[in-house]
Amino acid sequence: MAVVVVVGAQWGDEGKGKIVDIYTQHADMVVRFAGGANAGHTLVVGGKKTILRLIPSGVLHPTPRIVLAQGTAIDPAVLVQEIELLRDSCGLTSERLLISDRAHIVLPHHMQIDALRERTAAQAIGTTKRGMGPVYQDKVARRGVRVCDLVNPERFRDRVRENLEAWAPFARAYDETLPSVDEIEQAYRPLADKLAPYVGNAGVAIYEAVREKQNVLFEGAQATLLDVDHGTYPYVTSSSTVAGGASTGAGIGPTAIDRVVGITKAYATRVGEGPFPTELFGHVGDELRKAGHEFGSVTGRPRRCGWLDLPALRYAVRVNGLDSFAMTKLDVLCGLKNVALCVAYELDGERLDEPPPDAIDLARVKPVYETMPGWDGDLSEVRTIEELPRSVRAYIDRVERETRCPIKLLSVGADREHTIALGNPFA
Repeated sequence: MAVVVVVGAQWGDEGKGKIVDIYTQHADMVVRFAGGANAGHTLVVGGKKTILRLIPSGVLHPTPRIVLAQGTAIDPAVLVQEIELLRDSCGLTSERLLISDRAHIVLPHHMQIDALRERTAAQAIGTTKRGMGPVYQDKVARRGVRVCDLVNPERFRDRVRENLEAWAPFARAYDETLPSVDEIEQAYRPLADKLAPYVGNAGVAIYEAVREKQNVLFEGAQATLLDVDHGTYPYVTSSSTVAGGASTGAGIGPTAIDRVVGITKAYATRVGEGPFPTELFGHVGDELRKAGHEFGSVTGRPRRCGWLDLPALRYAVRVNGLDSFAMTKLDVLCGLKNVALCVAYELDGERLDEPPPDAIDLARVKPVYETMPGWDGDLSEVRTIEELPRSVRAYIDRVERETRCPIKLLSVGADREHTIALGNPFA
């Protein structure tokens, strides 16, 4: 039995949803420990696509308990919509789904403030405008509204009033009108009634599962280079997205974690603003975007595409303590005569094996590329590594050598079945 954490090793959109879905076949409990409805985890099972923004990606399996831990930021409207979508098809009863009473909730004006900031900032971050920055800001400022407040009508009204008063000066500065307490209460009361049966002490439930030596799978959101402490600050999200965030976001000690799996694409993408050293402009970048369907599942925005960045992956290995990688979208590179790997950076004449800590410096680096032969053919029916073209295996071997981290799962298509499993992190 094991406790396994799955995190993004790049800038997000690596395919965490698919990998969590695959590993859930071994899990007794799946826990989402950070982020909110700014995430979009896409699952394809039997050709049917499901996009989840809050509920953990393991929900399509019928038996594991599904938990939204206290480190998440809950948008009640999105969560109710997902529960109603999945309740019958996935047996999502109150016995199966647990929502932490300590999780903070997104209020309508959080999304309003988020959009206002993006519109008026001298340098936009490129957020999803789902309210994540303001809600986590309220959390740190100790004026947040939590799920336990949401399901307590009298307390909810007081907390919302205090929260609106804190944001009012900012809104007035831009002639923006925030919703009233009555308007928020009227919109959120029906949502609270629907969520109340699922609310409880998630920390205790997770601790008991770990103590009973169940297989527990922790699902992250966003990715290492978007972490508020370790990412390309200030072009980051507002939560802890690295493996250590599983401890703080779910309430378990770090000694409980047995293995950490980092998800990486066979190339790289980024959404929004911020430095992206291997970004491709022109035909090749456009082809990757088209072949990989690289458009945000939450925003619909086109993703910036680039070659695989090994300095970024080395960094992800270090800050997460990765035991292995799962590599997705190998099939997207099919048809390219050559593929390039960024093996290092150059900055002011110095060679760097990891990203510099300052985003301004990262924007100035020059990627050092090495070119490898590409590959052709349909990989979707390949189920063993021996069946892969020699050039694919050489590419995989090079990534493993450069990062000193083994690749234990390969995705060769969108569906759950399009997978080459080279190990089981729960074994």
